[in-house]
Amino acid sequence: MQSRIVDMHGQPFELDLEVQQTEDEARVQQLLKRYSDNPTQGLTPKKLAQLMKRVEQGDLSALADLATDMEDKDSHLIAELGKRRRAVRSLSWIIKPPRNATDQEKKDAALITELLEDATWFNDLLFDMTDGILKSFSMSELRWEYVEKTHMISGAEYREQGLFQLGKENRNELRLRSDDPSGTALNPFGWVAHISRSKSGYLHRAGLTSNLAWPFLFKNYSIRDLAEFLEIYGLPSKIGKYPAGASGKEKSTLMRAVLSIGHNAGGIIPKGMEIDFKEAAKGQADPFLNFVAWCEKAQSKALLGGTLTGQADGATSTNALGRVHQDVMDDIIESDAMELAATITRDIVYPLYALNGRSYSGPRRMPRFEFDLSEPEDIKLYSDSVPNLVDVGMPIPVRWLQDKLQIPAVENDEPVLGRVMAIAPVDTATLKTQTAALKAEEPEQEDLDVLEARLQQVASPLMDKLLEPVKQAVLKAKSLEELRSNIIALAGELNTSELGAQMQLAIAASTLLGRAEVDDGR
Repeated sequence: MQSRIVDMHGQPFELDLEVQQTEDEARVQQLLKRYSDNPTQGLTPKKLAQLMKRVEQGDLSALADLATDMEDKDSHLIAELGKRRRAVRSLSWIIKPPRNATDQEKKDAALITELLEDATWFNDLLFDMTDGILKSFSMSELRWEYVEKTHMISGAEYREQGLFQLGKENRNELRLRSDDPSGTALNPFGWVAHISRSKSGYLHRAGLTSNLAWPFLFKNYSIRDLAEFLEIYGLPSKIGKYPAGASGKEKSTLMRAVLSIGHNAGGIIPKGMEIDFKEAAKGQADPFLNFVAWCEKAQSKALLGGTLTGQADGATSTNALGRVHQDVMDDIIESDAMELAATITRDIVYPLYALNGRSYSGPRRMPRFEFDLSEPEDIKLYSDSVPNLVDVGMPIPVRWLQDKLQIPAVENDEPVLGRVMAIAPVDTATLKTQTAALKAEEPEQEDLDVLEARLQQVASPLMDKLLEPVKQAVLKAKSLEELRSNIIALAGELNTSELGAQMQLAIAASTLLGRAEVDDGR
């Protein structure tokens, strides 16, 4: 289906989603024949420096292969990176209409919300987008379909970074690799291109690969040395001695005996030769482990901003310090969420709005994707302080308190919580005395009539006192919405204990009268 539309920069272009999807799929399938290299095999400082130089020159395949190899071979790195990548998936989100939105703009925002809530691929896309934290950027190819007069995204396919290159004129422009040295431009509305900026600079420097590659290398050196140390630790050195003039065959025989005696605990050698056992190798594994720990702490700091959210050393780790490290990690995750929201707004929300929104007039007034990054306040603290502020006359909007505590507003006639007033038990002897007094006051009337009149006399002032705040709320309200808010604000402030006690007395008195009538034979 063809339509003329503008991109995020206001530039018009001819859009044919079916043709674009076919072209992109053909290009990508050709590129998928490429196999990833394993650059960390036999990695040395010199080789890593050469890899970093290729990355600096814009070789995105070298960047992608190095980062992927690091993920595959470093369990600490993948664990710390996974914490950061999975954190955003638990955040709730909304599609926010533009400021001072019209009714139609609100409806369009609700439509996009419905499309994304029903999208089974969206949660996986969020995870794939965070792959850019390490590799600078992440690319996902969109699949479109037209169902019930609505353009819908049916899927988002992750594409590895090695399939792309930087533009020749713009080193921050991503293009598909092709036979053309300049690459092939990405089709509009066909890709989710997320750049995760941990550092400023060109796109290929935005991620953490260059920062984490050196601790990765040093740690592997130390682990290799530790393995060699453990292989010989505690074993005596064996030195074979051969006489002068020994032939090559005799020397080979002695060497085989020296090498096999440790495994076989015995062996034979020609007469005139001997084997000496020197003192076992000495040393400690602590230096190797300490260096490995330093490298892993450096990785944790780069990824999460601290070390105590990944592992504790048992010496300097405290609950307060752990809270500080967690706060730093929360700030990093919040930054990730803001970057993701901007990309989703640009590459998903805007295309859906441009193709389906009836209020569409360009990118200036479009809905926006936002994560809910707020945290509920301490409800106990507010429940203690807010009533005191209200008592001194400070006007506090109900909406403000609901936002602080993340308590949703009541909709329609849904049930709400209310306070149950505890009523003190009434002494039976007292009730009998009061019932007798009621009978004595009005001997010429029926007992129930006496009770009803007495209850009305006692309860009417209490009822008037109870309803007075409600009457004032009604008089002050200028609209039904304001009246509703005023009534909600009264919840918990109306004291019904005194009226409830009188009602209990009346009920108990009527019960006792009934028993007295039975006892009197009435």
